[in-house]
Amino acid sequence: MNLQADSTEMLNSARIDYRNTLSLLETEIHACPVEEFRKWFNRALEIDSETPSAMTLATVSPQGAPHVRTVLLRDFNTQGFVFYTNYTSQKAEELSHHSLAALLFYWPALSMQVRIEGTVEKTSYEESNTYFQTRPRASQVGAWISPQSQVIANREVLDQAFHAFEEKYAQQPIPCPFFWGGYRVKPTRFEFWKGRPSRLHDRICYAQKEGHNWEIHRLAP
Repeated sequence: MNLQADSTEMLNSARIDYRNTLSLLETEIHACPVEEFRKWFNRALEIDSETPSAMTLATVSPQGAPHVRTVLLRDFNTQGFVFYTNYTSQKAEELSHHSLAALLFYWPALSMQVRIEGTVEKTSYEESNTYFQTRPRASQVGAWISPQSQVIANREVLDQAFHAFEEKYAQQPIPCPFFWGGYRVKPTRFEFWKGRPSRLHDRICYAQKEGHNWEIHRLAP
């Protein structure tokens, strides 16, 4: 069996046809990239009501090794894009050394993706707690009992800790853990990508200038 030939054939059969997509023109985009993102996100919500907020988060270790994972966008405005995590996790450790991150949103049904790069800061405890109280109770328990990114002996460790914590806080509100909270990615660069025929995709870049103004460029695909 020729595994290389088989994998090549399989990947070639998965090629995407972009012939039916609309163009992305400079004359039609918003001067503010956050407002342009809002338009795209709303379109994604219309097509996919479950996962449009899923985004790839890229960070860099103290040794310079890149790491990526999928997290969920929980808020965004002109101040930045917010996600929540355990402050003892791998991503948190890396952000404590390099307060820079990159985000990627990909909506295949729309042949659209958005890349965001910027600096990162923690949200306030008040903001984190406000969001924490909106989470399902099981998710609140999970935030407390999971030593995120740490090695554990087996699944039973989590299950036992979960049930013990549920019993401890039965009929009580669950407070936000001191080791859990949000990060806000404050963008310095956006790239909006739209799939087009012949792989001549549209790419519009927003680069931040002094005074929080944005410079807009078209990039070659």
